[in-house]
Amino acid sequence: MTSPTPTGPDIAVGNRIKVWFRFVPREGWLPYDTEGLWATVLSADTARVDNVPFLVEGVAQDDVVRFVTGDDGLHWVTARVEWSGNHTVRVLPAAKGPLGPNARAVHDLFTPYDLGGEAYSAELPLVALNVPPHADLRQIKSLLIRGQDEGWWGFELSCSSDAWEAA
Repeated sequence: MTSPTPTGPDIAVGNRIKVWFRFVPREGWLPYDTEGLWATVLSADTARVDNVPFLVEGVAQDDVVRFVTGDDGLHWVTARVEWSGNHTVRVLPAAKGPLGPNARAVHDLFTPYDLGGEAYSAELPLVALNVPPHADLRQIKSLLIRGQDEGWWGFELSCSSDAWEAA
């Protein structure tokens, strides 16, 4: 199954376009095989990702990606060419946990760490967090593990570094 794919505006440096990623859907996860992310055009074939991915692995907000424009007019990512240093963490609050299925409650717990992020939908309160490289990785990682251990949520790391592993 493919997620909706709107067409983007003409390409000019500084324009925002939607860049599309193809991937193999994971079993037991959302059934999509593409994800579109907003990006700011840097050149004829590169753009900086403007938001946090929910589905694609190995990409973070502010990464620079290379794309080609297909016959369909969509801008398909072919490679990540520069890592921003940001980490991507996805958090799904446990429906029967102390936070309930409440994406805002997840955001509120991470507010002291100045993390950006987005919620997928009211029906699926999946939160994608952007963790900048200067953030207190040890404290954030500790909160994520504590929340998982105490039944608040499940989480996964989809883009990280050696610094995250060492924290």
